[in-house]
Amino acid sequence: MTVHDRRTWLNRLAGFAGFAGLGAGWGAAPALIASKSALAQTPRRSIRLGVIDLSFHHATAAVVAALLQRLGHPVERTFALHEACFEHLRQGEVDMVASAWLHSSHGVYRARVEEVVSTTALGLHYTPYALWGVPDYVPASAVASVPDLLRPEVRARMNPLIQGIGPGAGITRFSIRMMEAYGLTEAGYHFQTGTPDDCFNAFETAVARQQWVVVPLWHPQFLHARHRIRDLQDPKQLLGGVDHAVLLARDDRLKTLPADTVRALERVRLSNAVVAQLDHAINREGLTADQAAARWLADHRDFAPPGAS
Repeated sequence: MTVHDRRTWLNRLAGFAGFAGLGAGWGAAPALIASKSALAQTPRRSIRLGVIDLSFHHATAAVVAALLQRLGHPVERTFALHEACFEHLRQGEVDMVASAWLHSSHGVYRARVEEVVSTTALGLHYTPYALWGVPDYVPASAVASVPDLLRPEVRARMNPLIQGIGPGAGITRFSIRMMEAYGLTEAGYHFQTGTPDDCFNAFETAVARQQWVVVPLWHPQFLHARHRIRDLQDPKQLLGGVDHAVLLARDDRLKTLPADTVRALERVRLSNAVVAQLDHAINREGLTADQAAARWLADHRDFAPPGAS
């Protein structure tokens, strides 16, 4: 790609809040992106991007990768599940991870990385949180909170299987604690780990049959773009609260990047709704993560998330 092509692409990004919050930030290319002389230095340093191997993480990483590539950085993506992805960061096998959920879900993994190297959180990709939910056709008068699952009339109708995802996920750790803390195992419920598709398909199969079912889930996630899912209240507050999804970079690698690249990464702003939309495109529309990100960037030039400045 020529310098002219890159500058043309950057000018077209004016107004893409996914990268800058407001269009003015991207329009001021010398301040946010790079000077003409800096853009002429191609190719820039290659960046190894660790990606947690779930589709919504693929989506956010695709937006980050598109930004880095347009700034002249070749990007090599490595996919691994939660704990392994942060271990790659700890070992220096990747330079940064998209996206780390801080502080509840992935804070323990960041602490492991920082045993050997300091890290910096960049940007705010979205504000995720874990939840247990039920389809909205389950009356709130019957099931509004996790303890309501113990009511005999609810237990008689609710599917006893609570199908989760892999063991390294925050929602899985939280759910295992909830099973014990709320006495759900003793009441006959069973929490089971599996693949993401195991979890999503179990929920959608139950919805198709109008069955009562509990889904251990999170925001953002593509099921929210297809179904009305009501969060159950968690009076023991075991689900970890609201996190901040960020790009987590090793400081020793961050020092090697141009200042304009670091500024651009810091200004990445998405939202739960945007990532859920991207995730839906990947899981139910047949797009790759890169295709979904490219389409969203082309279609949302005037998008401005709350709080952008």
